[in-house]
Amino acid sequence: MVTQALPRTVVVLGLVSLLNDAASEMVTPLLPVFLVATLGAGPTIVGLIEGLAETTASLLKLVSGRLADRGWNARGLVLGGYTLSNLARPLIGLAISWTFVLGLRFLDRVGKGIRSAPRDAMIATAIAPEGRGRAFGFQRSMDHTGAVIGPLLAFALLAQNVALRDVIAASAVIGTVVVALLLFGLGPREVVQARPEPRSAPLTWRGLDVRLRRLLTACAILALATTPEAFLVLWARERGISIADVALLWASASLLKMAVAYPAGILSDRLGRGVVLVTGWAIRVALLAFLALAPAPAHRATAWTLFILYAGSLALTEAAERSLVGDVAPPDQRGTAFGVYHLVTGLLILPGALVFGIVWEYVGASYAFAMAAMLTALAVASMWGALGRFPAGPARVRR
Repeated sequence: MVTQALPRTVVVLGLVSLLNDAASEMVTPLLPVFLVATLGAGPTIVGLIEGLAETTASLLKLVSGRLADRGWNARGLVLGGYTLSNLARPLIGLAISWTFVLGLRFLDRVGKGIRSAPRDAMIATAIAPEGRGRAFGFQRSMDHTGAVIGPLLAFALLAQNVALRDVIAASAVIGTVVVALLLFGLGPREVVQARPEPRSAPLTWRGLDVRLRRLLTACAILALATTPEAFLVLWARERGISIADVALLWASASLLKMAVAYPAGILSDRLGRGVVLVTGWAIRVALLAFLALAPAPAHRATAWTLFILYAGSLALTEAAERSLVGDVAPPDQRGTAFGVYHLVTGLLILPGALVFGIVWEYVGASYAFAMAAMLTALAVASMWGALGRFPAGPARVRR
């Protein structure tokens, strides 16, 4: 029932996501500017760093998901991952070249890879299928709330003439609170199944539920088309957005994500996951096409509007994707299923981001966005064909 209170585990992990993203988003929107303006890197290097970082996280999510299914302490995996990220991220402010940023960003994403699949499996296990979209919608909404707070804090510091490096280092304060909340907010031993088996079943593609395979195929295409938001920052900068305004723009985009994620999760519980997925991805195609066609220099209001709406389209489908994974995964393979989902959706981010950056640098930004729009349209077609007709409501799937 939608009126039921969310379990303690879901609430605590949601608050952790809020605080961690506040710390992370003090840094992330400023990172491409820091790389280009301070360290002299180009769009291709930005794509390399973001793509390699996210691919690393995706590979480790599969490992951590398998470990959670084998009975490892999920709380320990989540705590370790968040701790590593919040140790590495503030050190970016001390970097003297883009290679240092690459190494620290790599460690930050290693932390994300360790924590994400066990955290998602804990959320999926803590609530019944009919409320799963709401639970993931809450977690994503809290995540985006933090993404509103973080850039606003960065903007406030920049407005006081605090150096860019010092703003990045200041994220360590919030990171300390994240670790404390995990230590005292969760039970000492969180698992993702009641009686973990000593040996997990062999991991094979054919062994996955057919609906999960269809979802993963479509998501793989979408990952190849993913436009890292770091490129949206560079796009906005080319259209007259100042460095200080970048933080406000990022916060505004995250505010829309926060507003969209929770109701979109509830809609996926009521209307079905497929309806929300296909609709949200189709909206993303239209916005990428507009980004490709927007002239440079465009009116600043146009840049703000397209940036914010594109961010909202990303949040529209987050809960539905994760809920569908939780719906179709057997209880004793739920951590693995989330690991495979994160692996597949992240594995193609590196080549996708590199190609996007190369096309931008040597052909033009409009061509890069047009390429992303066409690939996203292919992902929509793949999902539509895989679903045939939209699947039954989530209450009918096994827990």
